[in-house]
Amino acid sequence: MKGSRTGRFALGTGVVAVPLVLALLGPEFAGDPGPRAASFVLGDGHRLGTDFVGRDVWHQVLHGGRPVVLTALTATALAYLVALPVGLFSALTHRRLLEELLMRPLDVLLAVPSLLLILLAATVFSPGAVGLALLVAVVNVPDATRLVRAAATEAAARPAVEALRMQGETWWRMAVGYVGRSMLRTLAADAGTRLTGVLYLVATAAFLGVGVAPDAADWAVMVDRNRTGLFVQPWAVVVPALLIVGLTTGTNLLFDAALHKGGGRLAPARAAESRTLRSRAEKEARP
Repeated sequence: MKGSRTGRFALGTGVVAVPLVLALLGPEFAGDPGPRAASFVLGDGHRLGTDFVGRDVWHQVLHGGRPVVLTALTATALAYLVALPVGLFSALTHRRLLEELLMRPLDVLLAVPSLLLILLAATVFSPGAVGLALLVAVVNVPDATRLVRAAATEAAARPAVEALRMQGETWWRMAVGYVGRSMLRTLAADAGTRLTGVLYLVATAAFLGVGVAPDAADWAVMVDRNRTGLFVQPWAVVVPALLIVGLTTGTNLLFDAALHKGGGRLAPARAAESRTLRSRAEKEARP
């Protein structure tokens, strides 16, 4: 079992390393773009040929990953920044009306397909990279909040939380100190899946021209704009497409490996903490 986890972690690292390094460090080593050549030319001093306007594909690849990665990471972080406090508060509050006011508007937003909502927003204003990150975060907030609320509700129903209440512990101590820590594995699993979905959503939006210029150095834009020359100069489409797939697949593998690796140590610690809290509560309840 340990060898399987190590192998999964090594595979995930190997798959994600290339696109991640190219995305984060590529612009630093891209150098001068050089003069443009004819469209969709193979060779002629260009490692991966030229794109639809004669630019060097390798140079575009080095510049095209950072917008995708940074936008996806920012959108995921913003989604959790809203979902965590709202979900925790909804699960731990004893006011039904307040819980309904927090969750029902999110349910309405959840009913609208994510990509459709982004496209509708793009018809009202033209979002840049920051706007695209905000839109992707907004469409992920309802689902993330429901997951946080469900996990927090399960943790909040444990005897340990009641013991904390009996001891007069603060809401912050219960919500973050115990319930929050109890949700770590669930959140880690969701973060890997959500980041993968956000990467695909960002890439799809860029593919449709939302949040980026039509000729921007962006892997998704490269796939869209160069697909007309796929059978003439395939590298302009195949390379950025493979990098997007490698980034999303490798991310999932890494989170999955980390989740399995940490699972064996977290459960006993939680059980021991729960037993300790129950014991303390029983002692305080004795006359």
